[in-house]
Order: sequence, then C-alpha cells, then structure tokens
Amino acid sequence: MSDAFTTRVLNVASGSRERVVDLTHDCENFLRESAAGRDGLLNVFVPHATAGIAIIETGAGSDDDLLAALRTLLPADDRWQHRHGTPGHGRDHVLPALVPPHATLPVIAGRLELGTWQSVCLVDTNRDNPDRQVRLSFLG
Repeated sequence: MSDAFTTRVLNVASGSRERVVDLTHDCENFLRESAAGRDGLLNVFVPHATAGIAIIETGAGSDDDLLAALRTLLPADDRWQHRHGTPGHGRDHVLPALVPPHATLPVIAGRLELGTWQSVCLVDTNRDNPDRQVRLSFLG
C-alpha cells in the first residue's frame, strides 16, 4: 500500500451497555506510525449500522450528557418498526442519522488537530453487539 494511504482496524469491546468510548489515544498512536510527520487527513469509520463517531469532550460529564440526550431523543421502547434484538433496539438503527458513522479530521505535522477539550469517540447504544470495529485511515 502507498505511503500516502494507510489504514488499520481497531477492535473495540464496547460491552453490553450504552457507551462513549474515547479513541483519541488510539488515533494518536496510529498517526505516530503512519503519518511520519506529514500533513493529511485522518478518517475514522465504524462499519456498523448501530454506532457512530463523535468529536466531544469526555471525562467532565459531556459523554454521559450525550447518552442522556440520545435516550431522550431515541427512547428504548416499542415505538420502532425495526423490532429484532432487545426491546427498543430499533432506535439503535436510527442513531447513525444523528451521530454519523464517520469523522474526517485534519492532521498537521503528523499530529491530530483537535481543540483543547475535543476527543474522538465511538458512540454505541446497541447493547446487543458488544464487539465493534473502527477503521482508521490516514491520507497524506
């Protein structure tokens, strides 16, 4: 594969509860190996129909606030037409319309350009699928 494009798949155990998983350090480690000080773009993609990628502050309650907001917007009840899995699982299939399954971020001199409090996170409300894959791709 060309030095201009490098990709890696992360296996993430998100567990059997709603979670926001901080992937920032994984992204930084990947860029240390693949970007080699170059400018470019990092694409983060989750190939699942029931998870998303968010750029959000973590550790100060914002991650819990995001999950609470999603529970308000997408309640786990029987209103959903998509009805397999745990009760209310149909809402998990609507999640990617609100929290997209991808983010593309600038990389300058091999480093991820995030704001002071920003983190790259997997958002997973699907309690039926505890194992996720996240693809990191650097183009530079």
